[in-house]
Amino acid sequence: MRLNTIKPSEGSKKEVRRVGRGIGSGFGKTAGRGHKGQKSRAGGFHKVGFEGGQMPIQRRLPKRGFKSMSKPYNAKVRTSELNKLDTDIVDLLSLKAANLIPNLSLNAKIFLSGEITKKLTIHGVNLTKGALKAVKDAGGKVVEVTTKASKEEKKDSIKDKPTKKTK
Repeated sequence: MRLNTIKPSEGSKKEVRRVGRGIGSGFGKTAGRGHKGQKSRAGGFHKVGFEGGQMPIQRRLPKRGFKSMSKPYNAKVRTSELNKLDTDIVDLLSLKAANLIPNLSLNAKIFLSGEITKKLTIHGVNLTKGALKAVKDAGGKVVEVTTKASKEEKKDSIKDKPTKKTK
């Protein structure tokens, strides 16, 4: 192999389109730019994102980024942190009193991380499946869990409601 025999592989290089070189080339006369208009002329350019005078999308959308607006109101609690509580009843007020969640929190969720050594009664606080199992294994119980109803429960509740008859 010699340097003067090296060639690029077949199809990897395209020939540069030569415009404005007569009718036979297929890109003669207007050189592929069409007739008239801003884009056909030399220097015809509008800024990136220009939408013909319509308010561009980057100005229509708010500048808040990906920051969750509900994050300050939702708190997370580890199961190992529940051992720090003085009481056996776990609710939002007891979690706030023990400084496990911020006072701004409107709801909390307990997730499995560590072990529970006490019998706890949980009122009105969400749990993950693992945390629920850990609480029950420690001898505790869960009352008033606010969870999203499953599709089947929603269907059952719709069937139970009486329907209005129209005349």
